[in-house]
Amino acid sequence: MRYTLIRSSRKTVAVQVRDADAVIVRAPLRMPQYAIDSFVREHMWWIEKQQAKHAARAEQPPLTDEEIGHLTAEAQRVIPARVAYFAPVVGVKCGHITIRHQKTRWGSCSSKGNLNFNCLLMRCPPEVVDYVVVHELCHRLEMNHSPRFWAQVARVMPDYARWRAWLRREGQALIGRG
Repeated sequence: MRYTLIRSSRKTVAVQVRDADAVIVRAPLRMPQYAIDSFVREHMWWIEKQQAKHAARAEQPPLTDEEIGHLTAEAQRVIPARVAYFAPVVGVKCGHITIRHQKTRWGSCSSKGNLNFNCLLMRCPPEVVDYVVVHELCHRLEMNHSPRFWAQVARVMPDYARWRAWLRREGQALIGRG
């Protein structure tokens, strides 16, 4: 397995797969090469899995501007209604709702209470959309990911972990195509 090695004053080894061919290994300055090679061999299953994901994403054509426009229009119809439904359940009010086509985020909440959502959510199951909406609304109560924050999410959506896992598992392919 070929990889680029970057040594720095870190304490642990990390592997990053940027695309189907680029593997970067970050390691402590004094870690012996044999230990780094051993780490890479032990994590080869994960590296190959990530490379396969990147290869599959590369095979899918990117969404057209027209497709993104349709997704944005649908999100502008669906998401504010879901926010209106869940805001009183969470016990919060929110500011402006913005729908964007984002490359890395599914949603965000500003300190002023403005919510941003990715139009690509319209390619997810409705439960995932609800999870992201509830997640962002709960940031109105806790602007962090503390246990108190997750308790609020669970209070409103007890099965949130299932949809969070779906988003982590399937979301990269969706967002990568956008």
